Amino acid sequence: MKLSQVAAQLYTVRDQCQTAPALAATAKRLRGIGYTAVQVSGIGPIPAAEVVSIMQGEGLKICATHEPSQQILDEPERVVDQLHKLGCNLTAYPYPAGIDFGDAAQVMALVRKLDAAGAVLRAAGMQLGYHNHAIEFVKLQGAPVLDYIYAHTAPENLVGEIDTYWIHYGGGDVVEWVRKLRGRQPFIHLKDYGFTTENKHKWCEIGAGTLPFARIITEAEAGGCEWFIVEQDTCPGDPVDSLRQSFDYIKANLVS
Repeated sequence: MKLSQVAAQLYTVRDQCQTAPALAATAKRLRGIGYTAVQVSGIGPIPAAEVVSIMQGEGLKICATHEPSQQILDEPERVVDQLHKLGCNLTAYPYPAGIDFGDAAQVMALVRKLDAAGAVLRAAGMQLGYHNHAIEFVKLQGAPVLDYIYAHTAPENLVGEIDTYWIHYGGGDVVEWVRKLRGRQPFIHLKDYGFTTENKHKWCEIGAGTLPFARIITEAEAGGCEWFIVEQDTCPGDPVDSLRQSFDYIKANLVS
């Protein structure tokens, strides 16, 4: 993994990206840390052209996005249009909102729609990914739903955006899942898993938790992963400081 492949997920700093001036100030801070790419997610209602102008002005590439779940399923053409405006060809279905994972029919309908939406994006030269949480480890036909999702969609229509924290939280083996999606995972969320002194789980900076990132990254690289995106859902203080700590750890310990 090269440092130029390490991106910041803007969802981490979402509260500091709700207006164009705030986004510009945050982008400047991220570029100052050393990030050269971002995934656009969780920002305010800022026109795409302005987002592009801000990122280009700071030397930040938009490597990927998250688009609204329902829009991906029901209006994939609008997603294609948005990605065109952002100059980006990679997005992910962010969360199965409103889907009852205890209802096999609903899961199967979701999978069919994901495959169809992915075909629309593929025809436009783009890729649709699936961003997992822990809920996908509910069982369907004797295996985690996440297995079912990838088994019943075409690899050319749906790729993986593994979230390392949620795989571990759901009871999966992160390294094994990255290996399972070899050749089908152009981007990955690097998110560490730790504990408080009260024995409660927490999100933490890369290197501050328990996940074996050297092995994860080695396996992801072997599978052709292009973007290693740092995300932290909640932070103990300023989330930019957490992104800095993660970047510094990656730079010192994980890049080739």
